[in-house]
Amino acid sequence: MTLTVEALGETELVMIRSFDAPRRLLWAALTDPDLVPRWLGAHGWQIVRCEIDLRAGGAWRYVSTGPGGAEMAHGGIFREIVPEIRLVFTESYNDQWVAGESLVTQTLDEHGNRTTLTTDITYPSREIRDVALRSPMERGVGEGYTRLDALLATLT
Repeated sequence: MTLTVEALGETELVMIRSFDAPRRLLWAALTDPDLVPRWLGAHGWQIVRCEIDLRAGGAWRYVSTGPGGAEMAHGGIFREIVPEIRLVFTESYNDQWVAGESLVTQTLDEHGNRTTLTTDITYPSREIRDVALRSPMERGVGEGYTRLDALLATLT
């Protein structure tokens, strides 16, 4: 399956990817702190700390290590949770990879045993959105989603 990434308006980025799995399994992979580290991240990166307080107002935080001992941490606050349908949360990075706080909405749309994940990210400014677009984000997200495919196959 192909990941599509599109810039919209001044500050928005939309990523869409389908998975051969029912929505309930994709939801678990996105929200279970035991499953997230098994797939999230680009090749060479591994989550070493995963905290998820899955409730409106609850916090989440991931710390990853990568090539050469690099470390990246990011987290935020859940704003809205509609189980198996939608997650809305803030996101910011400790290393200023992408400055400021973004608002992320993930929507899961199931058709048969296939689920489409749409991730809409609103950045604080066009400049910050464009920094994200120029970064290796698309490659990293795509590699993580390939790992997610493999994980979902073991869960079904």
